[in-house]
Amino acid sequence: MIYTVTFNPAIDLIVRPEKLAVGQINRAAEERAYWGGKGINVSGILRQLGHESTALGFAAGFTGKALEEGLRSQGIRTDLIFLPEGMTRINVKIRAQEETDINGPGPAIGEEALSALYARLDALREGDVLVLAGSIPASMPADMYERILSRLSGRGVEFVVDAEGDLLRRVIPFGPFLIKPNHHELGGLFGETVTGQKDIVRLAKRLQQEGARNILVSMGGDGAVLVTEAGEVYSIGTAKGQVVDTVGAGDSMVAGFLAGWIETHDPVYALKLGTAAGGATAFTEGLATGEDIRAVLATL
Repeated sequence: MIYTVTFNPAIDLIVRPEKLAVGQINRAAEERAYWGGKGINVSGILRQLGHESTALGFAAGFTGKALEEGLRSQGIRTDLIFLPEGMTRINVKIRAQEETDINGPGPAIGEEALSALYARLDALREGDVLVLAGSIPASMPADMYERILSRLSGRGVEFVVDAEGDLLRRVIPFGPFLIKPNHHELGGLFGETVTGQKDIVRLAKRLQQEGARNILVSMGGDGAVLVTEAGEVYSIGTAKGQVVDTVGAGDSMVAGFLAGWIETHDPVYALKLGTAAGGATAFTEGLATGEDIRAVLATL
């Protein structure tokens, strides 16, 4: 089973007024709500590609109930921990003459809630996959990823980590199966500026010496590079299409790669499916459908 963790999920409310006038009442011509959070996005794309996962995380209040019901209505299996106070955040994204985002803070996560999360994670067994993605809320220990991987280390659980900076660096010694920094984040780990594939491969191999296994580096409009634990290097260009919204594209790439690897254990196919999933999400509002992804895959 694949498990994803989203510490601070959200309801993303997109509103489209014709024009935003500060200090006045604005009326939206269109509004849409999406269930947000990096781990949740991974679970959503996996579902679209025919792979089951369980979305773990924290929720609170009536918005938390709406989030849970919304995910289940999409066929996404959840095991959320409900907090006694606060509410799952709402991120208001205003799309007018300019883009303006107002992100909620989310609920505070206490020791009792953390203990409940540990109990769920302790149920993972050999062959399970755990996806950790995104930042750590201020109410949680800053080394939360490290604590989780340390707790599960040696059980045969495969770790996938999509994070940056110290959050990523501290988990490298635990041998994550896959990490997915972008080229700026990769360079930042070493205080360098990455200028091309040669730099990516060199720095990726340094991370492998520290414990990382497979390293997928996204390069925006220049495609992506995969350095495998077998020492192979593969690169791919970007999918072709009109970019609508890049939110969730990186999460979709992680999910697509993971789905492709589970299906074939072929790194080339996994890289293609990851690129197709990331591109398809960028070409639409919200997450891509399986049909969208397969259509983009056919062009790569």
